[in-house]
Amino acid sequence: MKSKIIAGFAIAIWSVLGIQAGQYTKYVNPFIGTGAVENSLSGNCYPGATVPFGMVQLSPDTQASPDWDKASGYDYNDSHLCGFSHTRLSGTGACDLIDLLLMPSTTGATWSILNHEQEVAHPGYYAVMLEDSIMAELTATTHTGVHRYSYPKGKPRQLFIDLDHSAPKGSWERRIIQSQLRIVSPTVVEGYRMITGWAKLRRVYFHMELSRKIVSFDMFDDTHHYGPMNVVNGKALKAWVCTDNTSNAPLVVKVALSTTSIENARLNMEREALSWNFDEYKERADEQWEKILSRIEVEGESQDMQKFYTSLYHAFIQPNIMSDVNGDYTATDYSTRRMPQGQSYYSTFSLWDTFRAAHPLYTLIAPEHNVQFVNSMLAHFDSYGYLPIWDLWGQDNYCMIGNHAIPVVVDAVMKGLSGIDAEHVLKACVASATISHPGSPFELWERYGYMPEDKQTQSVSITLEQAFDDWCVAQLAHYLGQDSISQRFMKRSQNYRHLFNPSNGFFQAKTSDGSWLTPFDPLRYGANGGYPYTEGNAWQWSWYVPHDIDGLIALQGGAKKFCERLDRFFSLEDRSGEKNDNASGFIGQYVHGNEPSHHVAYLYAYAGQPLKTQRLIREICSKLYNVGSNGYAGNDDCGEMSSWYVFSSMGFYPVCPVGGQYAIGTPLFDRVTIHLAKDKKFEIVTHRKNPADFYIRSMKLNGKAYKRYVLQHDDIVNGGRLDVYM
Repeated sequence: MKSKIIAGFAIAIWSVLGIQAGQYTKYVNPFIGTGAVENSLSGNCYPGATVPFGMVQLSPDTQASPDWDKASGYDYNDSHLCGFSHTRLSGTGACDLIDLLLMPSTTGATWSILNHEQEVAHPGYYAVMLEDSIMAELTATTHTGVHRYSYPKGKPRQLFIDLDHSAPKGSWERRIIQSQLRIVSPTVVEGYRMITGWAKLRRVYFHMELSRKIVSFDMFDDTHHYGPMNVVNGKALKAWVCTDNTSNAPLVVKVALSTTSIENARLNMEREALSWNFDEYKERADEQWEKILSRIEVEGESQDMQKFYTSLYHAFIQPNIMSDVNGDYTATDYSTRRMPQGQSYYSTFSLWDTFRAAHPLYTLIAPEHNVQFVNSMLAHFDSYGYLPIWDLWGQDNYCMIGNHAIPVVVDAVMKGLSGIDAEHVLKACVASATISHPGSPFELWERYGYMPEDKQTQSVSITLEQAFDDWCVAQLAHYLGQDSISQRFMKRSQNYRHLFNPSNGFFQAKTSDGSWLTPFDPLRYGANGGYPYTEGNAWQWSWYVPHDIDGLIALQGGAKKFCERLDRFFSLEDRSGEKNDNASGFIGQYVHGNEPSHHVAYLYAYAGQPLKTQRLIREICSKLYNVGSNGYAGNDDCGEMSSWYVFSSMGFYPVCPVGGQYAIGTPLFDRVTIHLAKDKKFEIVTHRKNPADFYIRSMKLNGKAYKRYVLQHDDIVNGGRLDVYM
């Protein structure tokens, strides 16, 4: 019922506000994944305005101090909002950003009741009627947030500016180092803040222009009242400004951001947002979304199309441009550097999540963007010494394990994306797989052939994931004819075998003397340290050998026993009392709400039982995704949960995200058309007598019988047609 209310109100208010939804943007519901019900996890998504890969994410905040479980700053279940801030993370399990909050008012209130019947969201646009009858509308360009506030006639036109609003002060030891607010002219406000948090140090500069003159203003912080001073420096700065109300015209506020300087924030606005025409920006944002969403056309049931295009939308919210319009960006050493002409510098790389499906999706349908993502990672390597692990605002926060920039950059090179220096990539990968850094003590890796739990916590998960990363390095080295490097890393890629315990069939931790760590409970969960398994248990980590599935099947005793063990995995309902907070979306021990399980349903197809893969994929797509605010079974993690759905609903998935193969599952739609580079397209046409049919009877690729359950990347990008008969 909730999802129907959301959709129904959206249609009604679009007509009132003059929104012309595009052919594909009309299916996007930004409220999906913004709240949770029945003690489940939220997708941690937000409904506000942004453009594809934009720096600005201008959205309402319902939390004064958002924490990890409401990391985007917005929760659909909240009843109040406290303003609109310009940056945030989408779908993450930790909170940061939430920069520069504005709140219009007629009464001096900094909170408003949030009524969802007075709220609408659309790609690049958000609107809500506030408690004091102010219609607040938001849209964005790449670097600029644009607000339109329609105040009641004759009422004071107040605007609250808050430089202190952010993640909670106790989270990640967040503190503001310095900030400044400056009234430059009757229509211009500028400033900055330097802040620590999940990202070690962030500099946020802004240039703000108002369409009406400021007639009075008042500066203050938590301990001082400064009054109408033109400039104030401090650590918790806020201001009230009051604008001219002699006209009934709405107040338009434009806010441009930069990581490098106020001057570049001004330049960003000058290049992107000179006009005061709010509707022009709104329409331009919709056009940008329409263009990128149209790269995949699907035909099917309306709710399935809503889930699909909303997932595709969430996948393209990030990574985010961090460079200014002139190419300047803040490097990892805090110097200002400049990207080559025509290239941008990107950040927000949640790589432990997005290497699995999001980056393969970018490589397939947005290769020009993925080239720039890879070159941004190489720029990070040049100043930092190794590739990013979790890159936020241009800094590495070392969140999660492994170094999964490696598969991203290797995959891009081996799939032939132009504009990437392959030798530079190999150098970066070797350095990233040999230079020890937090969570990756490679001297232990080389000495023991596994990570000993008494010397490196999360040892089993790190061993499995580093083995995969090493295989990726080996593939690139072989591709480039560097055989000695390839042989070294191919040998290391088999280290996963050293932790396989044949007596119980699990990957189990060892200590540095080679003995198994006991006691062993395969149902007990680990979190992010202090236990051998990361955000999961031994059952969920039994399957992470994507680079050597045949080897994993052999370890388990062959295909029949492998499938029997998978059957047990998907049916075992036992729960540990210490279940990790990220565990949600259960099918037996399978956890769709967290990434280590995402490929497992496809493994049946590799062991000769593809019908079980098809049944599970249909179950996950239909039961663990919906069109309500609780539309995801867990955090969307910068588009990874969404990318799983995009691939799986089309009918295939990159089980090994490097190597050029996709496992075939079961297509949800009657027709899928993927628009590729060089004007090529790949079609998947599904023939079924009953809409509920999901088992595949036969397939034809380009008119010829196709009996494999793996698609090659070249089969897709060269263009063609897959007919699937159910």
